[in-house]
Amino acid sequence: MVDTYTVRQQTPDEAATAPAVLAAAFLADHSLEEIRAKEVGLTEHSVNLGAYLGDRQVGAAQVQDRGLRVPGGALVPVAGLTSVAVAPDHRRRGVLTKIMRAVLPRSGQAVSALWASESAIYGRYGYGVASEITHFTVPTKVPFRVGVDADPTVVRELPRDEAMPVIRGLYERYAETTVGPLTRIDGNWDYHFHDSVRAQAGRTPFRFAVHPDGYAVYRAQPKWTDNGPGGTVSVHEFIANTPQAVTGLWRYLLDIDLTTSVEYEGSGDDPLTLLLPDSRIALRKRFHALHIRLTDLERALPLRGYLAPVDVVVEVADAFCPWNAGRWHLVANGGQMTVASTDAAPDLELDVRDLGAAYLGGIRLSTLAAAGLVREHTAGAAAALSNAMLAEREPSCREVF
Repeated sequence: MVDTYTVRQQTPDEAATAPAVLAAAFLADHSLEEIRAKEVGLTEHSVNLGAYLGDRQVGAAQVQDRGLRVPGGALVPVAGLTSVAVAPDHRRRGVLTKIMRAVLPRSGQAVSALWASESAIYGRYGYGVASEITHFTVPTKVPFRVGVDADPTVVRELPRDEAMPVIRGLYERYAETTVGPLTRIDGNWDYHFHDSVRAQAGRTPFRFAVHPDGYAVYRAQPKWTDNGPGGTVSVHEFIANTPQAVTGLWRYLLDIDLTTSVEYEGSGDDPLTLLLPDSRIALRKRFHALHIRLTDLERALPLRGYLAPVDVVVEVADAFCPWNAGRWHLVANGGQMTVASTDAAPDLELDVRDLGAAYLGGIRLSTLAAAGLVREHTAGAAAALSNAMLAEREPSCREVF
């Protein structure tokens, strides 16, 4: 017998059942009450979808309305896809595909974004890895290189209730000038800074170190060894709007007493390592971050800016959103792009997944071409479009939503 699944938008009461599906799919070790408490400020401001077999919910997804800063400085509305799950006893039966077919046309946005538990899954649906994060481990008490001016004395630790209004303003200032950050409503702030005992995992509650031009939110994990204190500082969010904030906050974090290391997740071109006398002191691991899907490329591509002129015809493959498939004439001048359907011979062929990967300017189309994922028919076309789509800095999205 073939199971018949349906996907529909949930009422608020129905959405309250989604945490049970999420907990089962993600092997959660915490209660449904805690999951609901963490997400309560988001559920009521999002589109919540449920997949059903009869009356039983066997799948879930949530679409949040977010704004994403893109190259050129525009704030682009995006459909933030999250809380996607399928009950373990209904996996590999097409439930996720049904959910995605409901999600992508329903959002109404030209761009969709998500963090993926497994990138290979969402690559099938046209999402490309558009930004990465680097996990840094740095020993404390290490001096800065000669010539670095750092003043940690202006940093103040504030209690949470005093810090939150201040850091919200500092974050908004940062998000206006940086490619990658997402806009946040109250529910996003509550979710991102959820601070239950389980989330603390033996560490301190969040501590808020605030500079006039930035902040660091961190936890500390005390540890004692035969050789003395060996605690760890875990940075949850680091935002700096000036070089003085970068150096002052890092000097403050690296000098915290009773600790021997700082752990932090930043962008690949994070200035932290440049402050050190030898950048190899910082151990680094690279991970996927934000995934981008162009649900309507004709609308999406003109929303961002371009660093260089380009005039190319691209042939795009998109099995999941067929309205994107075909040949498109892309012309960028003065930082702006026009997009038009065409029958002209293509200069490039690529999958919509790879166009999404390049959308924030951190992934080079020329690198994808070197891997054979972008096929070049006109010499130099991949490099030309790649250079036009670059951003001045690597995109930086460190908020898992």
